[in-house]
Amino acid sequence: MAAAGDWLVTARRIKMTDMPQLVAAFHSLVGMAAVLVGWAAYLNPQAFGIAGADGIIEAQSRIEMGLGIAIGAITFSGSVIAFLKLAGKMSGAPIMLPGRHVINLGTLAGILGLTAYFTMDQSLWVIATVTALSFLIGFLLIIPIGGADMPVVVSMLNSYSGWAAAAMGFTLHNTAMIITGALVGSSGAILSYIMCKAMNRSFISVIAGGFGVDASAAGGEAKEQRPWKRGSAEDAAFLLGEAEQVIIVPGYGMAVAQAQHVLREMGDQLKAKGVRVKYAIHPVAGRMPGHMNVLLAEANVPYDEVFELEDINGEFAQTDVAFIIGANDVVNPAAKTDKSSPIYGMPVFDVDKAKTIMFIKRSMGGVGYAGVDNDVFYMDQTMMLLADAKKMVEDIVKALQH
Repeated sequence: MAAAGDWLVTARRIKMTDMPQLVAAFHSLVGMAAVLVGWAAYLNPQAFGIAGADGIIEAQSRIEMGLGIAIGAITFSGSVIAFLKLAGKMSGAPIMLPGRHVINLGTLAGILGLTAYFTMDQSLWVIATVTALSFLIGFLLIIPIGGADMPVVVSMLNSYSGWAAAAMGFTLHNTAMIITGALVGSSGAILSYIMCKAMNRSFISVIAGGFGVDASAAGGEAKEQRPWKRGSAEDAAFLLGEAEQVIIVPGYGMAVAQAQHVLREMGDQLKAKGVRVKYAIHPVAGRMPGHMNVLLAEANVPYDEVFELEDINGEFAQTDVAFIIGANDVVNPAAKTDKSSPIYGMPVFDVDKAKTIMFIKRSMGGVGYAGVDNDVFYMDQTMMLLADAKKMVEDIVKALQH
């Protein structure tokens, strides 16, 4: 009960912006639990009813045990890397290792081969090697995946944790674990597939660990200095108040600044002036599936004003102001034009077609989570509003009141 109470306190105190890394941490614990249960069953099989008095484990139970330990170990190490990327402890840019696909395929083949061999020989070295290789492949699979794909990774790891729990359910002869694990595993896999389709990504390429991403695109710094225009809250308020339609594109920067409530207040003021206000949500905006939807719902933004990418992207050409708050990668035209970019092929909002673009970010020096500079910053119709997102929107709200 004490442990449950500790996690309840943690979950209640965690910031919404930190929720993705908390989810990754939960996944890692599920994975490690599967590994420990598998090893407990291996070391004392009689207690689990999977071996006779001679200590020989049933062949079927060895398969279940090997797969459960392997999936659990992959989930643990992969979730640790995801946690570090989401928490900013390591770069969100892809980290490419030479010959990574050969290494990954070889390691996976070794795990499967040894798991099959485990049915014939239950020696300690076999299961220990399976465990070690599985911890390794979880690490190798996640580090090449860039920040733009991280929401898919969170969903994918959720699926892995479910399958690990299901496998351990078979080992423990626990029907509830089997059913629950299968539900989590299948739903996570379906969500991952849907997100990949929405991002124009191959599901196999994501789970293979950055397959098809050019190593030269793994880094990402801001480009050379180019001319750009800076605006003020007063400038923004004037243009917003004169607009017929405004499309707001929220991103992780809005979440960090906790600006969703004041953003909704700005939207209400604009609607009072006769401006049509819409919110555009990208499937991977933020750090986990549905991140922006949750934040806007928390701020009581009307559901009928919130639109998915495919439903609103065609409206930017008829929009007076595209108001981007804390987003970057999801509005970056490099995804459509630069084949060397780690986000190439990902559908993005066509904000460059709007008459005016207002872009809130802290400074010109930073790049998005995928580590890619954004040509939208330097377009003629773009006004950069450099400040904390919440402070800038609060100033715009005050200016609209005058």
